[in-house]
Amino acid sequence: MHLIRKIGLGLTSMFNKDTPKHETRVSCVGRVSTRHGRLKSALRHAIFVGCGRCFTLTSMFNKDTPKHETRVPCVGRVSTRHGRLKSALRHAILVGCGRCFTLSLSAALISSAALAQSQQFVNILTGGQSGVYYPLGVALSQIYAKAIPNTRSTAQVTKASAENLNLLQAGRGELALALGDSVSNAWKGDAESGFKTKLDKLRGLSATYNNYIQIVANADSGIKTLADLKGKRISVGAAKSGTELNARAILKAAGLTYADLGKVEYLPFGESVELMKNRQLDATLQSAGLGVASIRDLATAIKIVVVAVPADVVAKVGDAAYQPTIIPANTYTGQTADVATAAIPNFLVTHAGVSDDLAYQMAKSMYENIDTLYAAHNAAKAIKRDNAIKGMPIPLHPGAAKYYKEVGLIK
Repeated sequence: MHLIRKIGLGLTSMFNKDTPKHETRVSCVGRVSTRHGRLKSALRHAIFVGCGRCFTLTSMFNKDTPKHETRVPCVGRVSTRHGRLKSALRHAILVGCGRCFTLSLSAALISSAALAQSQQFVNILTGGQSGVYYPLGVALSQIYAKAIPNTRSTAQVTKASAENLNLLQAGRGELALALGDSVSNAWKGDAESGFKTKLDKLRGLSATYNNYIQIVANADSGIKTLADLKGKRISVGAAKSGTELNARAILKAAGLTYADLGKVEYLPFGESVELMKNRQLDATLQSAGLGVASIRDLATAIKIVVVAVPADVVAKVGDAAYQPTIIPANTYTGQTADVATAAIPNFLVTHAGVSDDLAYQMAKSMYENIDTLYAAHNAAKAIKRDNAIKGMPIPLHPGAAKYYKEVGLIK
């Protein structure tokens, strides 16, 4: 069945719904002037880049419109990642001469046929490249690209938890890593935590590993306790990131505010470490998995002190997501003893717009290829399927729930 029937005088373009995925072609029948070559290319590109899940598009060329002034109206919600599609179609219209063809791409064509045969996308929202989220996101993207048919997967660098959750709510990603307290605050709509309204589209995929509050100071700074941070220069993570929200909570529980510090920098892990190496910062607070690359790098460059967060301070945070724990001795060069701190669980989060089948495949393929995650970072070795739904602060995605029922986690 040919779904595009006519593109005007002398030009007919066809899309065959029986064509296999990834092999869609735009064929032209009849006499075609060479000046339409760019049109064919643009239309071919347009069909390939759409995702078919999140928008419908109607594009029309009006023969009464003056030459070179045609515009492409878009109907429905269009994600920013489809900018290339919009651009390609607009280009396709503008290069036509206005006398020899009309173009009509119906919403039904784009949403139910052409784009249904294009690749599905899994964009994984992570964090900074020096943290744990990013290597885990890369590993997940590799798993999904191989294990889920007809899938293109990428890992996106972000400012981590809060940004990730807001992007998911907006449909600008399919999966994200985020701290448990951030997920809980997003579901409540806590404005102080960076969530202006309740993010009601969020759905859980799996629990993962714990983040550890790791406050690391230059040994020459004289900082040995939380109280010693007063008047010192410290980086607390990117503004409104999960790390920064953790920093506010821990400092408040210790009786400190940002005003008590000498200088506060809102920087990702890697940049914080570089400033510490250059003696421009005294300390950095990083909420991450054990053995995070940024602190390992710092510990080999300068002598460090890992500052304890005592259990009584953890209790004063007043959030069940914060649990007392330790950073084991020798996690970092020069750290010869266990150090008390707080742990906060991380979760893999998706959204309600992701199909049940895709969510099922994401959960299943992750656990069937868990060794790939373990190889990506030591922190991932704490990810166990038996713990996948423990402490989940938001509703579980039905697709993930289907998988956990199959393996006996949900009765």
